[in-house]
Amino acid sequence: MEVTFRAATRDDLPDVVALINQCFDEQNTVEYAMSEWERSGDDPRQIYINGYFNDELVAHLKITIIPTIYDDMATYAMLNHVCVRPDVRRHHLGTKLLDEAFAACRDAGATKVVLWSKNFREAAHAMYKKYGFEVVDAKFFERKI
Repeated sequence: MEVTFRAATRDDLPDVVALINQCFDEQNTVEYAMSEWERSGDDPRQIYINGYFNDELVAHLKITIIPTIYDDMATYAMLNHVCVRPDVRRHHLGTKLLDEAFAACRDAGATKVVLWSKNFREAAHAMYKKYGFEVVDAKFFERKI
C-alpha cells in the first residue's frame, strides 16, 4: 500500500477532525480546529502530518517540539493523536507514519521522542514497542484550569 505523507494544511482540517473522531471516539469540531489553526498553525514547533492513499486521508499525527534548558531533556518532541484509519490498518502505515514523524523531529532538532497513548489502544501500544518505544511511566496526570 503506497501512502504519500505531507504536512497538514488548514484545508485538511475537516478530514483530520473526522479521522481523529473516528479513531479515538472523540467529538472534536471543525470550527474549534479552524480557530486553533488560526492561532497557532504557523508555529514551526506544531507539526501535523497526514498520510494519503488514493487522495484519501488514512493516517495522521501531531508533533510538538519542546525546547528546554535541561541537559537531559534538551529539545524533545511529543507525539499525540497518532492514528491510522481502521479499514487500512495492518499495512504497516503506522510504522511509515512514525518514520515520517521521526524525520520531522530530527529536522526540528529533537533528541528524543515521547508519546502518550490511551490505555484502550493496545494494538497501537504493540506497534510503539515494536518501533522501539519503551514504557517509562504508567501515570499521566491531568487537571483542568
